[in-house]
Amino acid sequence: MEKTRQQINAILDGNPNAFTALISGHQRLVGQIVYRMIKDETEREDLCQDVFLKVYQNLRSFQYKAKLSTWIARIAYNTCLNYLEKKRTPLYEDCSPEGATLDDCPIDDASPHEWTQSRQASLRLCEEIDGLPVVYGTIVSLYHLQDMTYAEIGSILSLPDGTVKSYLFRARKMLRERMLAKYRREELCA
Repeated sequence: MEKTRQQINAILDGNPNAFTALISGHQRLVGQIVYRMIKDETEREDLCQDVFLKVYQNLRSFQYKAKLSTWIARIAYNTCLNYLEKKRTPLYEDCSPEGATLDDCPIDDASPHEWTQSRQASLRLCEEIDGLPVVYGTIVSLYHLQDMTYAEIGSILSLPDGTVKSYLFRARKMLRERMLAKYRREELCA
């Protein structure tokens, strides 16, 4: 927490490098939330910028009661909700943000065939996450991709910990059922 205080104080004192470091450290988190909720690519970029602008504008109000990442994630989530409320846009799940390269994919010693199968399974899973209600998809993303706790996710989404846990369970169950149904259909067609 002391490192966070120092970074925030440096930003508030006008150090542009400190804010750049804050953006770099939280860019992926913000991107995952925005990319999971917003369909249009240019809107995504604008919203990510809006999120960090809001972070900068409200940094003085950060009270150190939660982790900085949780506070930033909540700003990102609320910014997206406000945007969707105004635009009434369809929701969208995007599993591979632009700029991802093969180097980002851990393939260890997998053969090209094994890597391709793994990648296809990941893409199928992402397609199924796309069909989940937005809150379920967001919870799955924050829990599994950002390693956040139930309490942190609950703080971001304004939900009790038990509800987060229940929604995560339901989301996993829905995903399992959808994936099994899709697998069965593919087996019948083969």
